[in-house]
Amino acid sequence: MATIKPRHITLLAQITRILRRLSQWRPDITRLWRGWTGRIIGLLAVAGLAVLAWFWPSIHGDAVAGASVGARVACACHFIEGRPLGQCSDDFEPGMGMVTISSDESAKSVTARVLLISRQTATLKPGAGCVLESWGS
Repeated sequence: MATIKPRHITLLAQITRILRRLSQWRPDITRLWRGWTGRIIGLLAVAGLAVLAWFWPSIHGDAVAGASVGARVACACHFIEGRPLGQCSDDFEPGMGMVTISSDESAKSVTARVLLISRQTATLKPGAGCVLESWGS
């Protein structure tokens, strides 16, 4: 008399076999760096770093200026005009889309950031308006 295995057991065995094969598979990352592909990727990486190093003073200067203008404008908008902070970014010049702002209500200050490159804070001073913190070096 022949017996038939239940279908769910054979399906479970097949799934187990597939999972064992997948767990033993390891991608060969070193293969990417062989031949022309690796040379092109390496050349593009070096060229990208060289371009970034060449333009870094300009990029950093623009980021500092953008963060400073953003902090000053947002501080005046929020603390002097009394508008919500979310509306203050509408006053930014075109091209200042990378500037993000946050406020500290207790210190009456607004901090503007440009990615990880620059950060600037403007504080409301009585009689002087919104004043930027010193830039330092």
